[in-house]
Amino acid sequence: MGDLNGKTAIVTGANSGMGMATVRALSDMGAKVIMLCRSEKRGKEAFDTLMAEKERDLEMILCDLGDYDSIRDFVEKVEERYARIDILVNNAGFIALNRQETKEGLEMQFGVNYVGHFLLTSLLIDRMQPGARIVNVSSGAHKIGKIHFEDINLERSFNVFKAYGQSKLATVLYTRELAKRLEAKGITVNCCHPGAVATNMGVDRNTGFGKTVTRMLKPFFLTPEEGARTAVFLASDPSVKDVTGEYFYKCRIARSSKRSKDMGLAARLYAFTKELVE
Repeated sequence: MGDLNGKTAIVTGANSGMGMATVRALSDMGAKVIMLCRSEKRGKEAFDTLMAEKERDLEMILCDLGDYDSIRDFVEKVEERYARIDILVNNAGFIALNRQETKEGLEMQFGVNYVGHFLLTSLLIDRMQPGARIVNVSSGAHKIGKIHFEDINLERSFNVFKAYGQSKLATVLYTRELAKRLEAKGITVNCCHPGAVATNMGVDRNTGFGKTVTRMLKPFFLTPEEGARTAVFLASDPSVKDVTGEYFYKCRIARSSKRSKDMGLAARLYAFTKELVE
């Protein structure tokens, strides 16, 4: 892994699981890490835990990726305090069995996992120089995904697999399209499948539903540290500094679905999303 002294990184969903493991790894390599967290309480707990382990250069800034105003407010704070961003790890993920909506009325998984990160990244690009890296955490679930342009918010027919698959396919398509657009700027964009990781992502934020299942399955899952390994590798390793537009698994370029390589679909989705966020 690389030496990140003097580099500034942002990690979304930084207060638990793979996000927290990513913050720990990047700061251990010398980076200043901005922790993007939705919950002040959980964010502060994660911040305090990381700082208690050792002296780290961290800052926590609150942001709800399901709220455009909150994203713009976060970027404003970052721009006030930092001249440049070297690494952006779009790690935050949301999954729910029942259909929920963001503040703007988007289906929550599509809105948080993909659209929120799209807007955040778009607004931060001006702070990035040649050599900067963007890492999008996708999932093997992109292989079951389709982009339902005619019912993007799945109001007509919702199920958790359809919603999650759509959000993760969108992330891979976005990675490929953005990589093409930023190539001339010398900014790389890659995505990864972390593997099956035991985190709180499937646990209902309000009721705690899903905790028992997660606990039962934990022995069969990767740890958050193992799950974060590929994202950390893409954010820091010198061997991938010129690699862009790829899908990685276990720190190697991996096969993604045929649909995820359709550049016509990627361009259409990009234009569609740009309209959504504007």
